[in-house]
Amino acid sequence: MGPGLYSDIGKKTRDLLNKDFNTDQKFTLTTYALNGAAITASSTMKNEAILGEIHTQLKQKNVTVDVKATSDSLLLTTFTLEGYGVPGLKKILTIPFPHQTAGKAEVQYLHDYAGITASFGLSSKPLVNLSGVFGNKAIAVGADVAYDTATGDFTKYNAGLSYTNTDLIAAVTLNNKGDSVTASYYHLVNPEKNTAVGAEVAHCLSRKESTVTFGAQHALDPSTTVKARYNSNGLTSALIQHEWRPKSFFTLSTEVDTKAFEKSPKVGLSLVLKP
Repeated sequence: MGPGLYSDIGKKTRDLLNKDFNTDQKFTLTTYALNGAAITASSTMKNEAILGEIHTQLKQKNVTVDVKATSDSLLLTTFTLEGYGVPGLKKILTIPFPHQTAGKAEVQYLHDYAGITASFGLSSKPLVNLSGVFGNKAIAVGADVAYDTATGDFTKYNAGLSYTNTDLIAAVTLNNKGDSVTASYYHLVNPEKNTAVGAEVAHCLSRKESTVTFGAQHALDPSTTVKARYNSNGLTSALIQHEWRPKSFFTLSTEVDTKAFEKSPKVGLSLVLKP
């Protein structure tokens, strides 16, 4: 019921305009072991390359262990500890192999009037990231900064403001060290049909350039959803997603460059299977 984390500012609009729009071919299968561990195998064909990964997740009370192995020889292990005497507190430790120094420790704290995240790299001179959001479920303001202890410089400082109503969410963020401003809008038009519209305007101050993106979604029936988006660069995308059984989705998407019709449209397929 609180303001959430900094990453939640504008998330509803980003999901509407970006989530599930895919121009690759992707297959995902999830199964469950007898001890309750969820095992997910996925394969993505991107251009001429095939990328694969296996992800295992095991939950025991307040502890979650995630192990991910990718086709480029990376093993990523994440330990998540929630609660233990402090409601809303979450501790996360991520260890990659063979690049252990690229690991990260993170602490998240969610409150009715605040959401705070602090993280640092597991190296002698780590990158330290701190973000905070203050407010309530209606109005929230936050900031996100990163400090490189190796160079003594701030590599990132962003700020954001969001307003949330029953059916409307608006947000404004200042990113890229103050060089870009993004304003977003999300409106749930019909909750029964999951009909929503949204827009995002991103303006770069140094280049004096703006990109405008519009999007909409609508549920044709309880298991089938269509989405579409268009941006000022001429890219038009559309998708249809069907949930043919609980938590199992088939998604067909396409993207067309309206400023270069001589180019072939891109088509993406995604199949997600869960028993």
